[in-house]
Formats: sequence, C-alpha cells, structure tokens
Amino acid sequence: MHIYPDARAVVRDLRPDEPVILNRPHAARRAARFFVEKFPGKVLYAVKANPAPDLIKVLWEAGITHFDVASIAEVRLVRALLPEAVLCFMHPVKTAAAIAEAYFQHGVRTFSLDSFEELEKIIAACRNPETGAPARDLRLCVRLRVSSEYSELSLASKFGCDLIEAPRLLQQARQHCDWLGVCFHVGSQAMTPFAYVQALDRTRAAIAEASVVIDMIDVGGGFPSAYPGLEPPPMEDYFTIIARHFEALPIAYNAELWCEPGRALSAEYSSMIVQVNKRRGEELYINDGAYGALYDAAHVAWRFPVRALGEDLIEDNLDFAFYGPTCDDADYMKGPFPLPADIQAGDYIEIGMLGAYGAAMKTGFNGFGAAEQVIVADEPMMSLFNGTRKREAADNVVSLRLT
Repeated sequence: MHIYPDARAVVRDLRPDEPVILNRPHAARRAARFFVEKFPGKVLYAVKANPAPDLIKVLWEAGITHFDVASIAEVRLVRALLPEAVLCFMHPVKTAAAIAEAYFQHGVRTFSLDSFEELEKIIAACRNPETGAPARDLRLCVRLRVSSEYSELSLASKFGCDLIEAPRLLQQARQHCDWLGVCFHVGSQAMTPFAYVQALDRTRAAIAEASVVIDMIDVGGGFPSAYPGLEPPPMEDYFTIIARHFEALPIAYNAELWCEPGRALSAEYSSMIVQVNKRRGEELYINDGAYGALYDAAHVAWRFPVRALGEDLIEDNLDFAFYGPTCDDADYMKGPFPLPADIQAGDYIEIGMLGAYGAAMKTGFNGFGAAEQVIVADEPMMSLFNGTRKREAADNVVSLRLT
C-alpha cells in the first residue's frame, strides 16, 4: 500500500471531494509499546474506541494480547482477526445469548457484572447444555461505581454497584468462579492521576468488607490523550500512582493489575482531511460533522487540533466554528477552531486526534459518510508518546504527593 508523507501530499495527489481518513500505524504501535513496557500490569485494548481491523492487528503485533470486548459483535470481530487473543467481555449488562455464544463458541472466560441478576445470568448461560453442570472456569469481575469528577466525560451513572451492594456481590461471585476481580472506570479523559486514587480507595473498602480473595484489580480506562485545552500530565504519573495504591490493597499476593485503555491507544492513530464547502463569516461549512467523525466536537464540544493545508493561506489565525454537510442544524461544532483568516471555500483542513471514537462513530445519515482511508508517515498533530512531553522533576506532582 502506498504511504503518503503527510496530509498535504494526499491533497496534492487526490484533490478529494469527500473526507479522507489518514491512518498512522506507527503512532498506534508506539502507544501500544509504551503501555506494554511501562504499565505495571496487563494491558487490554478497549475495542469500542476504534474497532478497525487494521488497528487491532497493529496493536496485537505491538504486544497487546488481551482485548476488552463490550458486545458480541466485538467478540466475533476480534476472534476472527486474532484466534489466539484473550477476550474479556467487560460490558456489565449482556444478553444470555451473547454470554453463551462468547463462552461456548469464542472461548471467552472473563465476564464483568454489577448486579446479582447479571451474576445469575452468567452462571445459567455458561452451564453445560447437556448435563446442566455449572462452569468451573469462569473469571468474574465485579464492577464498582466510582466518581468521574476528574474526567472530562462521566461514566459514573450507568454501570457499577455501590459500596453497600459490593461486598455481598463479591461474596456471591466468589462462590461461582475460578478467579475473581474488581473493576471500575473513572470516566473518559481523566485529567489527573488522582482520579485513580479515589477509585482504588473505594475498591479497598469493598474488598475489606467482603473478606474474599481477590485475584485481579482492573483500573479500567480513562487514560487521556492530548487535545487543545486538554493536555494531561505525563502518562508515567498515572502508572506510578496506580502501582503504589494497588500494592497496598488487601488482595492475593499474586493478584494481577489490569487496565483497559481505548482512547490512549487509538487517538493518535487517525486524523481526517475535510474540505470547506462554504464560508459565512466565522463559520465554515465542511464535508464531515456531527454524524461523521466529529460527533464529539458537536455533542460534547470537544476541541480537536486543526491546521489548514493550503500553502497560500498567509493571514493570522481566526477562531472558526464548523457546520457539517447534513441538513440538520444540530450538525454544528462551535470549536473554537483556529485557522488562517483568509481560508475560503475549496480549501482543505486536517483535523487531528480522531483515532478514538471519531472514525468508529461515522454514520451514513443524509447520504454522507463516505471516506477513503490512506496511510501517512508523519507525526500526529499532538502526542503523549513521542518523547516531547516531559515534566520538570520539581513540578512532579506524583513525587511530591507520595513521598
């Protein structure tokens, strides 16, 4: 496959009328190696962030062997791509049919749950269909509800049992599994490593009350990427504080530590070229939007890095808002997106950091959504893994707070 040096080369060659997704396998590979080599435990890729088969293969080749699959469709996808991968069904609410297919057809043994009803459902779905004997090799993870106050996108309301329910649910689950874990999710884009301190303290309280042997702690996702206005501390700070608090938990001496990054492994993988179809003052009408890869820009006002690709644009930057291509007024992204003040219809823009959720959430609404995909060799527009983001030792909040 031809590899372009950068977005400008793609524009010169293709002059595209439709959006073009630019993939950077080298960036995803680097992010995966960073986590595999530096996180003090096992790393699972959260497939929902971007289920692109090419990306999944890149992560596998870079050392990611475990995958957080959250639907039976994701189970089927990853199993077909990677017969030897370890799949963990981490959605806390599943259908009995999905559980049975995952267990009997795809070799899934790890399931998460946050209620007694789900526990009973898993036990029943995994019974031997001929003898009715219960499964003896289940690996169950009880999900706790924890705060998302340190994260940009909350995941605190839909899933997770509270501290009142957790001890008894852990006790019941322990009776039906070969291996018991506790998992949680601090929310997406956690902007400080102390998000995990609060969650691990809550985990400690649940385990102490339950008085059962715990074989695994899964700190979930939440690991951030860099975006305009959202530049987190170095990832090593997160790993350091998680490791120290994990080691102090009342768990089995050989208990495992897991994490489930999605955004952090995939965000730098993709960017997108869009074309300006119209300019109205400080609003640009572009050919992708809320129903395409820019869902987050529209619905949660996420700011993505942008750059104009025209070499003849010479004026200073002006803050623009975007309208997408559909007939819906909600197809609007307020930004601000700083671009040269002389940008006009026909010009091209690269929008960065769309590898997480962006490409995965594109729809065909209103007949739009087509996007060619190409590979480029340049660096992502922002990165946590290319060695450019370091904190001075005197400003290291982890060292200061933990010594």
